Amino acid sequence: MNVDWYIYVAFLAFVVAMLLVDLKLFHAEGKEATVAESATWVGVWVALAVAFGLILWAWMGAHASGEYFAGYLIEYSLSVDNMFVFILIFAYFSVPRAYQHHVLFYGILGAIVFRGVFILLGTALITNFEWVIYVFGAFLIYTAIRIGLGGTDEIHPERNRILNWVKKRFPVSEDFRGQALVAWIDARRVLTPLFIVLVFIEITDVLFALDSIPAIFAVTRAPFIVFSSNVFAILGLRALYFLIAGAMDRLHLLNYGLAVILGFVGVKMLLEAADVVIPIWSSLVVIVGVLAATAVLSLMLAPRERGKQPKSD
Repeated sequence: MNVDWYIYVAFLAFVVAMLLVDLKLFHAEGKEATVAESATWVGVWVALAVAFGLILWAWMGAHASGEYFAGYLIEYSLSVDNMFVFILIFAYFSVPRAYQHHVLFYGILGAIVFRGVFILLGTALITNFEWVIYVFGAFLIYTAIRIGLGGTDEIHPERNRILNWVKKRFPVSEDFRGQALVAWIDARRVLTPLFIVLVFIEITDVLFALDSIPAIFAVTRAPFIVFSSNVFAILGLRALYFLIAGAMDRLHLLNYGLAVILGFVGVKMLLEAADVVIPIWSSLVVIVGVLAATAVLSLMLAPRERGKQPKSD
């Protein structure tokens, strides 16, 4: 499925335009977002993603559109899980809520660049080395098992080598300077703690891409569909973060749902590498069904208590 270069240029121009609109209209003045504002923008981004899928349906057919929606759902569900990590990062660095959107905006720009690079590398590997499919599939199954067993990595910024390298070689201010990433102090340009947070956000997104990019190659090999579904999944992360940041504890079963989805796409990738074709509609049914079941069960079942409650007399 070949797409001309000018289609990519037009798509990227649209993405940049929408990001600028988001920057000007959502959190433009550095104030905290309300739940209503966040919900509205989440609806806008989801509506745009759905509209793009319908355009693909009219342009490339139902199969391509189905691959796009399957990839979008996988990436979006993984993005929701990433919100947990962002919350931990902001809490660790004590970032005021009014400044968090600024970091997320530039984090999304960096994520789009990194995803594009990873997609190009992944496509080149799969095209030239077919055996890489087996590696991707096995890695997804391993990741699913690790997530299902609660083996997600903890956040330790003080141990991150890149972060420590930045701190040692560049002056960093002691406190935040509004939303500025770089500030002038005593006639000297210094980095602010917000810049350090941005570096860590970008590092963690690279780690996220190691899971998400192989996952989407399980449902499609078309670079444009892989890229567009990734981009639409991460475009609305800012609004999504502020919408669900206060309700993360209610999605306590999300990791299990993601483990099932990653395990499914890993097995699907291995089977298709062995010429066992799984219809794209079945992938959509499984992904939507697992996400719906996870959300419903999370709301119905209370989180497991960490300790026993004392008995009342």
